[in-house]
Amino acid sequence: MATGLHLEQYLESLENLPTELQRNFYLMRDLDQRSQDVMRNIDQISDEYLTTVKSLSPEKRSEQMSKIQKMFNRAKEYSDDKVQLAIQTYELVDKHIRRLDSDLAKFEAEIKEKALNNNKKEEETNSKKRRKKKEEKGKNKRKGTQSDDGEAVPKTGRKKKKKLETDSAIVSTIPCLSIAHPSDVLDMPVDPNEPTYCLCHQVSYGEMIACDKMDCPIEWFHFACVGLTTKPKGKWYCPKCSTERKKK
Repeated sequence: MATGLHLEQYLESLENLPTELQRNFYLMRDLDQRSQDVMRNIDQISDEYLTTVKSLSPEKRSEQMSKIQKMFNRAKEYSDDKVQLAIQTYELVDKHIRRLDSDLAKFEAEIKEKALNNNKKEEETNSKKRRKKKEEKGKNKRKGTQSDDGEAVPKTGRKKKKKLETDSAIVSTIPCLSIAHPSDVLDMPVDPNEPTYCLCHQVSYGEMIACDKMDCPIEWFHFACVGLTTKPKGKWYCPKCSTERKKK
């Protein structure tokens, strides 16, 4: 439900409230005034009775006492009516307060649900975009770009040497490998904007191999950094991904 609809409905429910409160307060003032008038009359008649009680006959005494008692009963009725009217006025206001609390709770719940749905949709959209981007990036890195002579070239534009195709068995590797870099590569000036790869966090150079796990965080590795001299036959997984696969 929209915010404007919540507010409109609540304002409609309040439309008659001021008139009802004004009427109740007027009636309470009137009842209070009547009660006070009766009490003043009781005081006056009581004073007269006490002054003349000795000269009154038993019948007159009984009649005066009955009259005073009736006036007390009338004053009590006025007071009871005023109390009931005050209770009704309180319940009338309390009813609107409870409705306001209920509407606020519903409105807050709707806002939270809407925000949660928006966040969920946004997360799903971002997740799809990241997955699609990851897949495209993986495909692009596996395909590489082709130079004029047909050799594979990394994304950075540095041409890699053509990988040697052999049928040798997969060389087992571990996460902690000694990383040796050619001195000419380490001394080479590097563009700070050029992306880095491998366990050594260096730019692309020489022979490189891609991890066959689609969600590998690094993806490309230098042969020397993962203990390879030739490209393994079949699928190859980096030390980190290989360890995770073994755990599963």
